[in-house]
Amino acid sequence: MDVTGTNCSAPSEEYQFYLFPTVSIIALVIGLPGNLAAFFFFSFKVTPRTAFSVYISNLALADVLILCTLPFRIHYHMNRNSWVFGDVACRVTGIVFYANVYMSICFMTCICVDRYMATVHPHVYLRIRMSWYSLVVSVILWGVVGIAMLVFILMGPLEAQESGSCKCFENFSKKEWETRLGAFSVLSLIFGSLLPSVIILVCYPLAARRISRIKTKTAQKALKVIYAILVITLLCFLPNHVVYLVMTLNVSGNAFWAVCPSRVTIAHKQMGSGYGSDRQQNQPIKMEDTKQHVGPLDGNMSTKNPKSEQLCQVV
Repeated sequence: MDVTGTNCSAPSEEYQFYLFPTVSIIALVIGLPGNLAAFFFFSFKVTPRTAFSVYISNLALADVLILCTLPFRIHYHMNRNSWVFGDVACRVTGIVFYANVYMSICFMTCICVDRYMATVHPHVYLRIRMSWYSLVVSVILWGVVGIAMLVFILMGPLEAQESGSCKCFENFSKKEWETRLGAFSVLSLIFGSLLPSVIILVCYPLAARRISRIKTKTAQKALKVIYAILVITLLCFLPNHVVYLVMTLNVSGNAFWAVCPSRVTIAHKQMGSGYGSDRQQNQPIKMEDTKQHVGPLDGNMSTKNPKSEQLCQVV
């Protein structure tokens, strides 16, 4: 097998200029009204307040924040991955998007633990089900993520210019990965995705086993919801973040893929990663070039010489 990269060419990424905006528009149109309604209902209409309603409200809020960044991403992809809103907007929208993806997973995990305690350990749950417990947990989660977001934003610009177009959240240098991006990415993936996913995959089956003993229609509906969440976790969240973690560890540790990094990148993008790149079609990729410059937050690798890269100065 030829692992020199001489026969590896970058697959066309034209699809993202049409697919990503289409999916984002659908998510925005359907998701924004739905999550706003859920946030309003569980925050102001449900009485008395329960741990479940508190976590659902926070989950809806995290999803609303994600959806509010989509108009910028839609414009970015429709403009052929050229960012025009300036460096600060790039950092803010980028970190808000990624941070609240992990916040959504964390609040889904909180709901999972709450349901697990209610079904498997009901006597303990009766003593700790007061809503102020869930409020404390929610405040701690938002506080930790808020501080991390603020630190990330204040650490300086991440936007770079390549081939005459401003990129946002991609084409980062090797130094960026070795300083802030590697640490932020690994910690976020472990504590914001992988650990919560493990908790979901352990707690929900235990709760389902207990619920399955109850032969009522309500119990059967609850089982269907649990199975749906497990399928979503296994097929959507976990594979994407496992791939992302492996790629991040490789990039941060200067251990790059041996065979066609561009095709690994495309496979990862198709699993639902973040901002895309606008690489020239059918451009040969050499392994020595991939060591020069590391791509976006989701693991892309750029073939451009870092000396030709300049920070984007759009304000």
